[in-house]
Amino acid sequence: MRAVAGSWDAVLLVALVLVVGVGALAIEGVASPRFWRFVTLEVIPIALIALPMTLVIVTGEIDLSVASVLGLTCTVMGQLWLWGVTSLPVLVAVALLLGALLGAVNGLFVTAFGLPSLAVTIGTLALYRGLAYVVLGDRAVADYPPEWTMGAIAPIPGLTIPWMIIVVAVLAVVFGLVLHATPIGRGLYAMGNNAEAARFTGIDVARTKFWLFVATGAMSALAGVFWTLRYASARADNGNGLELAVVAAVLLGGVSIFGGRGRLAGVLAAVVLLGILRNALQLAYVPANTLTIITGSLLIVSVVGPNVAAMLRERWRRRRPVTPLPQE
Repeated sequence: MRAVAGSWDAVLLVALVLVVGVGALAIEGVASPRFWRFVTLEVIPIALIALPMTLVIVTGEIDLSVASVLGLTCTVMGQLWLWGVTSLPVLVAVALLLGALLGAVNGLFVTAFGLPSLAVTIGTLALYRGLAYVVLGDRAVADYPPEWTMGAIAPIPGLTIPWMIIVVAVLAVVFGLVLHATPIGRGLYAMGNNAEAARFTGIDVARTKFWLFVATGAMSALAGVFWTLRYASARADNGNGLELAVVAAVLLGGVSIFGGRGRLAGVLAAVVLLGILRNALQLAYVPANTLTIITGSLLIVSVVGPNVAAMLRERWRRRRPVTPLPQE
């Protein structure tokens, strides 16, 4: 219990309670069901992408192209709709296949050619966003059937929270079990700590990382489908800048940017914390630029904080007096 109480997850839980409590007392509307509905709608796409991103960063890699994959998925859905494809299951299937393909391109460059994921995904970030503008240009496709758009954000019966949060919860359980309760998850941590040593233990590092990028692309596409239907609009700039929120949530959740450390529970707590904080500050009429500054600052804190905490713990350990052994 002391280990749990002293963990980063516990710190995030305390921060979450404090933000909710202070927000409810200081900002009108934070305690309303309408506020929680908008928080949930905002965190759904971030959580969908953060789930596979957690596994990717645990292995010591990163994918910065996720928001561009989301945007390209939206534009392809819009173009198919303009071409007369009116079946939602077909559009969703095409979107997921496209996202998986885009993720496979990232994974191929990283695993087959040995390129750093940071450089690769910065490049595909620009490439995929550019392709999104090639597909639709500056146009917006916004004439989807109301049953699609309203159905995507329909609440759970008796609640104001949208039903899509159930999908997120189920996927979170799946990713959590894979990461924390299977040999695959232990292999991911091993890769993050020492990829070469993981290879000597029989782990296929390249294949594992490849499929992680595929999963990240597919989940980004699913987030793109939700984004399109929630806003009833397919545009090339959909999700622009969302990768910052995703990476900030993962790192704030306690996942080390260097790999080998982190838990999915902390990431989900950070996603909710950032969503509540952002929506509460919007109710307080805080400018959008200030919100971006806050998100960036939290990203820096999430990277620097664990290192500072580790340094302080080491200093404290060295200063503690050594208890002499009892004499015979």
